[in-house]
Amino acid sequence: MSKIGKVFKSFPRTFWVANTMELFERWAWYGLFAVLALYLTKSTDEGALGFTQSQKGSIMGTVTAILYFLPLITGAIADRVGYKKVLIIAFLILSTSYLTMGYVKTYFAVYVAFLFVALGAALFKPIVSATVAKTTNDETSSIGFGIFYMIVNIGGFVGPIFSSKLREAFGWRIVFIMAASAILVNLIIAVFFFKEPEREKTKDKIGEAIKKSLSNIWIALKDMRLLVFLIIMVGFWTMFNQLFYTLPNFIDQWVDTKVIYNAIASISPGLASAIGTPEGTIAPEMMVNLDAGAIILFQILISSLVMKLRPVNAIITGILVNAIGIGIAFSQHNGLYVILGILIFAIGEMASSPKFTEYIGKIAPKNKEALYMGTSFLPVAAGNFITGFLSGDVYQSWSDKITLLQREVAARGLSIPEITKTFTQNDYIHRAAELMGMTEDQLTQYLWNTYHPQKIWMLFSAIGVATIIGLFLYDKLLLKESK
Repeated sequence: MSKIGKVFKSFPRTFWVANTMELFERWAWYGLFAVLALYLTKSTDEGALGFTQSQKGSIMGTVTAILYFLPLITGAIADRVGYKKVLIIAFLILSTSYLTMGYVKTYFAVYVAFLFVALGAALFKPIVSATVAKTTNDETSSIGFGIFYMIVNIGGFVGPIFSSKLREAFGWRIVFIMAASAILVNLIIAVFFFKEPEREKTKDKIGEAIKKSLSNIWIALKDMRLLVFLIIMVGFWTMFNQLFYTLPNFIDQWVDTKVIYNAIASISPGLASAIGTPEGTIAPEMMVNLDAGAIILFQILISSLVMKLRPVNAIITGILVNAIGIGIAFSQHNGLYVILGILIFAIGEMASSPKFTEYIGKIAPKNKEALYMGTSFLPVAAGNFITGFLSGDVYQSWSDKITLLQREVAARGLSIPEITKTFTQNDYIHRAAELMGMTEDQLTQYLWNTYHPQKIWMLFSAIGVATIIGLFLYDKLLLKESK
């Protein structure tokens, strides 16, 4: 039997159970998150909510930031209460809140329901990674976490495909039912198959455990190398998150995806029909999902190519590629170039993201690796919060099709009713195109040529460049001084 085969056989059942739960949880999360920006902002006559881009940014940015901050607290709760109990609570919260999100319609109700999704995910997140850590050892941890991250990406790839096809066939609500159903599978697995791994039991009360956890994080952040690095990496996560927050809206509003569908159909009509829409287009979430697909196929190859690079150099290289990819994706009207940008972005992500975690582990003092790793959620949380503003207020002002059309309507002095529940976004576009004597495609092209919504690429790429400069100075000045 090969060495890898022996390692696979050495993993206990709880390891595989934890990975299975991760698969279904990521399926549910990305199945929703990949289409959430569209659901929140598209026209109400399509079954979506018709919120503004600013409202979308507020919901997605603040709630997801809270999700990534809470594990600093929920991990301590799980250690005190027990993994299995917390898993059951997490899955009950998640399944209920996912389902609720599909039925509520007001901004406040959606915000609260999504907040409970974040709470459930935050309860789950530290448990599954801790379980993988506790069911592996020095010899098996590398392969064990490799399997875990592969499972994360498989779930993140499959979920959006299902949600895209289901919403196309049955409407938006089925996406939330799918997410809730995936979590209910996890609830069954947790109740009947999950076995509590050995853990260090503490007699601390929950409040004391949380206080101790936050105190330890504060102690870690007193390390200037760690603190400055985390602050700089907020820029990376801010740029990275545009893929899910902003790009789906940009593709939906501005990008010609018929050219992609026709290109695929010229090779294989069956494949084009399978991945495209009945209208002969490609759904935005299917295009964005190329990122996860590329990671599944090429992560090992890219990791091997950057293996010998210093972590900081690999991160800088990866972010540079990210900035180029995001710039291409947001600067083009032609869907083929957008795909190229997404694939380039994926290469940069594969080079930089794993090295981010590796670097934090390298600068951690001995026996404080886990403590330092716990801080890695902080720049992710801050990046999501900032992304919410950029994807919301900034995108609405610079690039939102409805906002730009309203400006043009006002400039021409045209009389069109305000957007309401009875006069939808689509109604507004139809009326504007009619009064301007254009088809809807011609109207889109006119707004593109007149208002240049693609200019937002400069902001997103500039964030990447600023992050690169920050890391370069960090490496040359702070790290050099600490040697």
